[in-house]
Amino acid sequence: MGEFETVTVTDIPGDARILDVREDYEWSAGHAERALHIPLDQLPARLGELDPDEDLYVICRTGGRSFRAAKWLVGQGYSAFNVGGGMDQWLESGLPLVSDNGLKPVIL
Repeated sequence: MGEFETVTVTDIPGDARILDVREDYEWSAGHAERALHIPLDQLPARLGELDPDEDLYVICRTGGRSFRAAKWLVGQGYSAFNVGGGMDQWLESGLPLVSDNGLKPVIL
C-alpha cells in the first residue's frame, strides 16, 4: 500500500474534493456542502465515480473510517488524504454545514 497523509480540516483547500464516507443517516443530518457522499462499505463498488487524478480529502465522523478509506484508495492508485478529527473537528472549527433532512445540521 502507498503512503498517505493525515491532514486537519483547516488544511483542506477551498476547491478540494471532499469524500464523506459516513453512513446515510450521518450524511443526512449534516455534511460539508461541497462533499461527495459514498459510504465506506460502498466505496469499492462506486470507485468509478472518483477521479484518480484528483486529490481526495476523505472524512468521516472522527477519522477512523476515513483512515481506512484513504489507505485503500491510495492502494488503488488514487491520491487521498485522511482528514483527522473528521466532521467533529469540522463542526468545532465553525465550518459550514448543510443537512438533507430539513433540520438544523448536526453531526451524529
